[in-house]
Order: sequence, then C-alpha cells, then structure tokens
Amino acid sequence: MAMPSATPRPYDVVIAGGSFAGLALALAIVRAEGSDLSVAVLERSALAPSEGGRGADPRAFALSAGSRGLLDAIGVWPALSDAAQPVSGVDITDSALGDVMRPVLLSYATVVDGRPQMLIVEADRLRDALIAAVRDEARIAIMAPADVVGVGAVSGARTVRLADGRSVGARLLVAADGARSRVREMSGIGIVGGSYRQRGIATIVRHERDHEGRAVQHFLPAGPFALLPLPGRRSCITWSEAEDSAQRIMALDDAAFLDELQNRAGWRLGEMSLDGPRACWPLGSHLARSLVAHRLALLGDAVRSVHPIAGQGVNLGFRDVAALAEVLIDGARLGLEAGDATVLERYERWRRADGVQSAAAFGALNALFSNDWMALRTLRDAGLGAVDRMPGLKSLLVAEAAGMTGDVPRLLSGEPL
Repeated sequence: MAMPSATPRPYDVVIAGGSFAGLALALAIVRAEGSDLSVAVLERSALAPSEGGRGADPRAFALSAGSRGLLDAIGVWPALSDAAQPVSGVDITDSALGDVMRPVLLSYATVVDGRPQMLIVEADRLRDALIAAVRDEARIAIMAPADVVGVGAVSGARTVRLADGRSVGARLLVAADGARSRVREMSGIGIVGGSYRQRGIATIVRHERDHEGRAVQHFLPAGPFALLPLPGRRSCITWSEAEDSAQRIMALDDAAFLDELQNRAGWRLGEMSLDGPRACWPLGSHLARSLVAHRLALLGDAVRSVHPIAGQGVNLGFRDVAALAEVLIDGARLGLEAGDATVLERYERWRRADGVQSAAAFGALNALFSNDWMALRTLRDAGLGAVDRMPGLKSLLVAEAAGMTGDVPRLLSGEPL
C-alpha cells in the first residue's frame, strides 16, 4: 500500500512503544527546562495501569542508582519510593543443585555513604508510575492502541502508518517497541545475536524470614537463580533453566512448582509460598547493527537484549533514555531539529560501546557459570573468593552496577536537563 501523499504537521519526536524506556524518554523531553518539543507516544495496547498495582507481570527490576536519579529528575520517583526495596548487599554462591551447603563465595555491600546503589521495584509498579506521569502531562500526545504497520519518509520527516489508517509525522522517530522491534525491522536495521537455549522463569514469593534487604545470586548448573528482596517478607524469584526443563517446571501445579523453587532457593529465608503468577520466556541476546538511521533512533530493548544474569536490561534502557534526551535537548537549544544527523551521531557514539560490552560480558558470565564441570567450578570459585578479598575491586563492581562510571548523562546523576 502506498504511503499517503499528505500527513499532518509532524511532531518533533514520535516514540513507537509505551515501554519503560519509551515512557521515560517522553517525560524527560517535555520536562526539560524550557523544552517546547512536541512529543507523541504510540503503543499497540491500551496504556492502562495494572489493577491495584498488581498485574500479570511477576518480574521485578534491580534499579541502579543512576536509574533512580533519572526517575527522580523526571518526577516519577516520589510515586515509587514507598514501593522500592533498598538492597543492603549481595551474596553469591556457586553449587550443584543437590548440594546441602551453599557457602557464600562473594559478598559485598551495596550502600555507599548511606545511599543504596540498588533498589528492587516490581515491574507493574514501575510501569504504573510512568503511565500515570505521562497521562498527567498534557504536552505528551498518547495514541493507544495504535498498531504501527509501516514507516516511511517525506521531506524533513519520518512518517508512521497505523493500522486504523492514520498517518503520523515525526522530525525524529524513536523505536522503543521492544526486542522484536517492528519499527527497527521495517527501517532495515539488522541485528546480530542468538538464543541461549534457556528460558527465564519469574514469580514473587513470601517467606518466613526477613531478607534484611540482601539479594542472593545462586549460580546453579542450569543457570543463575536470583532472589531479589521486596518490601516486607517478599522476594522476586528469577531463574534460568534449559528450555526442556523450564517447560516441564512451568507445566507443574502450584505445589510441585513451589517444591522446585524451594529446592533451588534453599532454606535461608525459610518456607516459601507463591504470592502471584509465574511467567516464562525464551532467553537470547541481540545487538542492533546501528542505533540510528535517517531521522530514527533505537532505544532500550530495540537496541539490545542481554542475559538477565545481572539484572541490567532496564538500566541499560534508562541509560539510553538519559543520553538521547540530553543530546536532543542540547541540540534544540542550539537550534537543531530533533532528527538532525549531528544530534543522532552523538547519541550513537555515546551508547554504542556500552551495548556491545554489556552483551558480551553478560553472555560470557552465563556461559562461565551455567555448567557443572568440576574443574571449571573450582577455578571460578577460587576467582570469586579472590574478588571477595579485594575491597577495591568490589567497590568498582558496585559503581559499575550503579551506572555511575564513564561519561554519565546528567539525568543519571539526578540533574535536570
């Protein structure tokens, strides 16, 4: 079908995808000091909050200090602060599934100068806070549901064709529509990557004992198993399993599923009970061959997906948000259009290395720890023990996870644009 010959006056920025990153970018742009950029958000499904903050998404995110700074700077953090669990420290074990004892090989604090460098927030609570803020912002046009079926270009703008026949123009089109980004694909940007032949499983549990704010990462032969503390005696469980095993586990009834979970979690937190639904999804990695094209920028999962072994996916997306918002606002103050090539080239240079390094590092960690070869386990356990005796290196790990190393965008430091 041919693109319409005429389109309405273009928005400065059209964000395809009402994801965590997409919504945060919309807020960062319109709430920057003196910003008069027009913004629209297109989302395939209704942009509605979950019921009572609890929906079908059992995931939780380990927000870095940098992500908290961003959310604070764009005015979202006050709605989240009561729902966020500060992490006091992280304990790491490496054992076989049947081992009775799981000694902690590496342990480190995640509070620096009284400020937690990691906070756990349930996915539904984070998305609800972002949706509420976007809906309260009159300068953001929301089109939802809006199914993108085509992208094109006219003089000085991108065009987006929707399934209902509407056409939207954009000085800059941002693809924030997830790992299987249709906008990325329709724009001809390829990806590299592949499957880990694993599935991720997530659910939320209650437990007898207090977690004391500590996160736990059990490295098991099938993949990492994490307990992320939530407010109260609750934790989000996230673990990786081989595909066949994950499908078998997900097919179990609640009692048998809980037995599998408890076997992996151990009894550190006492007896557990399910406190929500469970979810399962295939694990893989990809990296877009380019972050930008003509009047187009990729954001969040449309850029890259990484193994959840370090829980950094949402933080990488928020780093994209902070960088893209900063170059857009700085460019606007210099009189440059949102889709100007100079602006987009700066974004590409800023964010390219982080995506490549993260994808490689998390993939390598998963390969290193997702096996039960005794000789390799002995070597890696010795390595974890060595790191545990090096406070300087542990401080570096905390700073890196906090998103506060390298060339840090202003929003990640909590500074308004």
